[in-house]
Amino acid sequence: MIKAVVFDLDNTLLDFMKMKTISINAAIDGMIESGMSIEKNTSIDEIFEIYDTKGYEHQEVFNEFIINKIGSINYKYLAAAIVEYKKAKEISLGLYPEVIPTLKKLQHMNLKLGIASDAPSREAWIRLYTLKIHNIFQDVVTFNDTGYHKPAKEPFIKISEKLNVNLNECMMVGDWPDRDIKGASQLGMKTAFARYGSTEDIVNSGADHDLDSLSELVDIIQSYNN
Repeated sequence: MIKAVVFDLDNTLLDFMKMKTISINAAIDGMIESGMSIEKNTSIDEIFEIYDTKGYEHQEVFNEFIINKIGSINYKYLAAAIVEYKKAKEISLGLYPEVIPTLKKLQHMNLKLGIASDAPSREAWIRLYTLKIHNIFQDVVTFNDTGYHKPAKEPFIKISEKLNVNLNECMMVGDWPDRDIKGASQLGMKTAFARYGSTEDIVNSGADHDLDSLSELVDIIQSYNN
């Protein structure tokens, strides 16, 4: 029986990569408008390369980009990037379709809902509050709560303890097979791969279930509990 559903946050509940792409585009436009001589498409690739190396929560990405391009920091360019990035981020941050209706249906099924995210606590909670879903979840576990990234066992164990359920009574929903699915499966959790949010063309996710829409989760949970 499934008593709790645990969600990853980025690219599972919210369209993180869409927000990131729009925000980076705005930051580059801001730097160009402020006088920085750069080519837009090349700059987009270079910024994503920094994120791929340092992680998508890396806070010094524009500092590094500017230094890489001109050899030293220019605070006019940096300010333009940060301001335009934040403005675009606030506008473009959004949930996937069916997230709110699905979460409400799961609540009505008396399931406990939690989040296990690799994001830092500050960023995770800002996103939850911005999207007005912070009160839907009984508990949230972020990187700061354990010091470990998935697929390490600690985030999964921590959230199950906070929700007061056994690991084998949890369904883990996430977009990253090597982290969300692998880590949860190794501990006996049921798993659902958020194919709709994956940034890669995954053929075999290794999950118990693959989701083309989050709404499919309701019937899956019911199949375990009926």
